[in-house]
Order: sequence, then C-alpha cells, then structure tokens
Amino acid sequence: DGKIYDAYVIYPKNHINEANFVEYFVYQVMPDILENKCGYKLCIYGRDIYPGEDRVSEIEKRMQKSRRLIILLTHQLINCKEPAYDQHIALYNALIQNDTKVILLEMETIGTYGNLQESLKFIIKQQGTIKWKEQHTVHPQSPNSKFWKQVRYHMPLTLKSS
Repeated sequence: DGKIYDAYVIYPKNHINEANFVEYFVYQVMPDILENKCGYKLCIYGRDIYPGEDRVSEIEKRMQKSRRLIILLTHQLINCKEPAYDQHIALYNALIQNDTKVILLEMETIGTYGNLQESLKFIIKQQGTIKWKEQHTVHPQSPNSKFWKQVRYHMPLTLKSS
C-alpha cells in the first residue's frame, strides 16, 4: 500500500511538569511495546523527524506514509488555543479526506469534552477513546494488558516475517 509506518504519533510537545510522563510514554513505553514487542513501526516527531528538516512537509509526508494516526489526549493538548500543525493536518486527513484511521489515547481523565475541537468531538462520538488507567508508573506494562490489547485491536495487522 506504499505505507512505511503503521502509525504516526501526535502528542503535546510544549512540555509542562506532568507532561514529562507523556514524553516518557511516547519515546520509551510506546516504542518498547508497539515496536519491540508487537512488531509495529511508529513515526514519532523528534525521533523520526529531525530538527532542520522542513517540518511542515516532513510531517505531511510521514502522515501520508502512515496507516494510522495515534493522538494522545491530555489536558494540555485539549486546552491549547491553537492546535499543533500535525494535529490539524491529521484531523483534516482523517475527516475530510477520510483516508486515515485515528486512534485516540486518553492519557489523563479529561472529564467533559467541552473544550475539544469539533473534529475531535466527532471522532470521539464515532469511536470513543482508549483510556490509560495506569498510574503514572515508570515501568512499561505488558503488551497483554487491556490498554495495549485495545490499541493493537485498532492498529493494522502486522506482517511478521517467519
């Protein structure tokens, strides 16, 4: 299908105090579980897109080469007045072009979705979110936990070489 990545990961990048957990989750936990243990290939900004590259065009190219978009919902992402460029493009691709499936990971209890962009509200209404119920632990969990099983259910099938 011409895709290189199984998922492009979107997360809040202006880190405040507790957002250190989000960064740890994105750069350590997700690759450990989804790449090392489950055989997926993720595209993560800051790891796969480097400073100095044309950020805008590289984000768009990488998204087009991804089978899924994973958006980490946090208070910071929701309360941001101006959505990050990758989030904006991702929602456009998912809703207008309807060519990429979105997986929403609710990393902290959001409560009411009143502050969310209409496009995110629409996706939540259509498919819901996968809630991270673990306490902010430093130990990555098992790929067989309920959370990771739900994530894998929404991911594309992996082609494991035998």
